[in-house]
Amino acid sequence: MEKHFSIPISRRNFMKLAGVAMAGVMVGGVDTPKAQAFSGKTAIANFNGADLPVLYDVDACVVGGGAAGTAAAINAGKNGASTVLVEQGISLGGLATQGLVYPCMRTFAYDSDTPYILELNRRIEEKQGVEPLRGMEDETSYGGGQGFYVPECLTWLYDEWCEEAGVAVLYGTTLVGAVVENGAITDCVVQTVDGLAKIRAKTFIDATGDALLSRFAGVPTEKGSERTGRNQPMTLRFEMSGIDVPKVYHFFHDKLKDTWMGEKSDRRFEEDVKKGLVPFMEFAKWKKTENFFKEGVRRGEVTEDDILYIQAFAIIGKPHTMSMNCPEIPPLGFSSTDAISRSQAVTFGRKMTRRLSAFFKKNIPGFENAFISKEASMVGVRESWRIRGKYYLTEETYMKREKFVDAICRTAYPIDIHDVKLDVFEKLKKGEYYEIPFRTLIADKVNNLLTVGRCASGSFVAQASFRIQPTCMSMGEAAGIATAWAVKHSMPVSEVKWEEIPETQRSYISKG
Repeated sequence: MEKHFSIPISRRNFMKLAGVAMAGVMVGGVDTPKAQAFSGKTAIANFNGADLPVLYDVDACVVGGGAAGTAAAINAGKNGASTVLVEQGISLGGLATQGLVYPCMRTFAYDSDTPYILELNRRIEEKQGVEPLRGMEDETSYGGGQGFYVPECLTWLYDEWCEEAGVAVLYGTTLVGAVVENGAITDCVVQTVDGLAKIRAKTFIDATGDALLSRFAGVPTEKGSERTGRNQPMTLRFEMSGIDVPKVYHFFHDKLKDTWMGEKSDRRFEEDVKKGLVPFMEFAKWKKTENFFKEGVRRGEVTEDDILYIQAFAIIGKPHTMSMNCPEIPPLGFSSTDAISRSQAVTFGRKMTRRLSAFFKKNIPGFENAFISKEASMVGVRESWRIRGKYYLTEETYMKREKFVDAICRTAYPIDIHDVKLDVFEKLKKGEYYEIPFRTLIADKVNNLLTVGRCASGSFVAQASFRIQPTCMSMGEAAGIATAWAVKHSMPVSEVKWEEIPETQRSYISKG
């Protein structure tokens, strides 16, 4: 199977950094923001009596068109529920498209690909001309979920798929409130180019990533680490083009003796590059590679923050372009749950991308003619708010490999916290996994709301495992199926029991 080109170094070793405990001080000597932000309770306006036009009156309203929300809308629509999908940008896919997150991380769990993911892979293969599942099937990389979805292909695919499923997509629309009556949301209030309006629905799905609809509806939420209060760090990704990829490979492999990626003949490598099929190569945890970047810090070309996390991947169909999974924005200086801080992180991240791209051009053979060809249109948020649902996932769920009768998906993705190592959590062994129950999507107090994706019910540590895109897709898929089921049976979605839906209509059945 085809593998992809990756360059990660100095992976988030915050423990080596000194002098970062002082409140308000950023890692690496970054200045404290001039405008001090305040994070309080979510401000909620009372729209109950507002005389606003109703744009849609549907069975299902999904807010947020990312990995989870798009899956939810498509599955609600194709199962017979009239559905509208609200997206504040102009493309579906969220972090995979607007955030340039490429590729999807794999679940490390066999049979984790639910029907939606399998169909997505089939469709993306037609668009890209190349089968999108790549990975090393060995002791370090195995299981399902990983997909190399080119952003431009994915946005095109999602538009077509939503149209096919009868889903109305409302682009350029921002959620600003909710109308709640007798324990149910009757309308969500949105800001459009036409002004404020309402969307009325029987069932709502919160796929905002920040649990915003849930918070507007009064659902209890948490944010950040229970121990430090910090959110996981954000990332601002970009693409660079004009790269001689084989030359980059030979620099790391031959000169720096970084052999993590294994051996490959020049001829085979050149052939693959021409096809846009580049083997997976990882320059990780090798002293010479790390020292190479640290020399750049000593010369003043980059900062300690800049090189804390550097990773890049070749892109299918773009033989001279690489997707940069960096820079990682310091979590001690910026918060994803503070409006001012989150905005400042974007500007700070752009400065980091300029330093890194200049460093690559100057110091890495193969980057001499490279340039920034694309910049993410949204900041990459790993974690912000999480709901408190009927079931609360914790690290115990992960460690005990728990299974559930109402499970909607499985994963073995490790607890991946990009911050100071608080505890050491063992990776699950090959063949092991835990499951996520449907109840993690259900919030108490609001009976017609499901919350999917990274803001589902769970602790900070548990979320560090279930936050990846394929798992969020499977959550959304199940939410869409359950929503259509609730509509057909004239019942609140909170009363749906996943295990009672016929097996032929479920996307996942627990074998535990």
